[in-house]
Formats: sequence, C-alpha cells, structure tokens
Amino acid sequence: MTDWDTLRTLADEGNEKALDRLADLADERDDVEALSELLDEGCTRAGEHLTRRAAAAKDLIELKRISDAGYDEAGEVLNHLLA
Repeated sequence: MTDWDTLRTLADEGNEKALDRLADLADERDDVEALSELLDEGCTRAGEHLTRRAAAAKDLIELKRISDAGYDEAGEVLNHLLA
C-alpha cells in the first residue's frame, strides 16, 4: 500500500490527522482535484491550501466555492479582496 492509500484508509476510519496529511500530500503533488475532494469531505487543511491558491490567483469564483463548501476563512479572504 502506498502512503496515500494508507492515509486514505485511516481517514476513512475517521482519523482527522490522516485527512490533514492527505491534504498536505495533495498540495505537494499540486493535485487540486484531490484537494477539492478532501474539501468536500470537510477537510479544513484542504480548505487552507485551496484558499491560499485561490487568493494568490485572485480567483473570486474559487474563493466563493470554497466558502460555500464550509471553509469560512475563504469567505473572509473573498470579502477582503472585494473591499
């Protein structure tokens, strides 16, 4: 089993640290699709990574999507960019 598979199994069993580590690995791999999937699962760390990326790109639509997915900090960044 790869590190990803092992962490995925642990995350599926409810291990929050494994879910966060998956988000870190996805970010390191530049795998935005995996980050988005993890965000949909409620992974805060994925929200952090995606928000950082969207803010750097000034991608207001992506920030709104991340905020709508439940990561409130993305909404704060979005409001700051719109101000």
